[in-house]
Amino acid sequence: AVSPNFRGSIFLDAGSTSAALAVQLPAHLRTSQAHAELVTHSIPVAYELGQRPDPHVTIIGGRVRGVTAAAVGSATVGAISGLRPDLAFIGANGLSADFGLSTPDPDEASVKRAIVKAARLVVLLADSSKLDQDSLVRFAHLSEIDVLVTDEAPGVALAAALADAGVDVWLA
Repeated sequence: AVSPNFRGSIFLDAGSTSAALAVQLPAHLRTSQAHAELVTHSIPVAYELGQRPDPHVTIIGGRVRGVTAAAVGSATVGAISGLRPDLAFIGANGLSADFGLSTPDPDEASVKRAIVKAARLVVLLADSSKLDQDSLVRFAHLSEIDVLVTDEAPGVALAAALADAGVDVWLA
């Protein structure tokens, strides 16, 4: 998703998978001669990215949710709605053919919904434990994401629904 010589903006969602990406992203940007303005609402992701001298990092504020250490609430959603990142990496607690992308917390769902709506290209980072799972609050339909990056191929029904929605599936 972040091709060589990429020039643009990247929004990184909160969560453990995004934090893992934040560890790898600066080195990838350097070696691929890409340049990105990075934005996040996650304190751990911002901290990880801030350890490196090269990427520019902006953190979106708001009320911090203790479980995820991420900013949530109307101020956060409002700030994100004023952005248009070229690329967004988001996480989900659940991904299913009939319900879409979901998370257990309504405030987190509102922020994720805003990220999905704002971004030009949306990449869902979800390990196989999240596939064919539903959580309490849907924040996006399958058709609202462009790429799913996961560690195992989805089951038949989910794979068909992703294909119907035009979602590329990348195994990593």
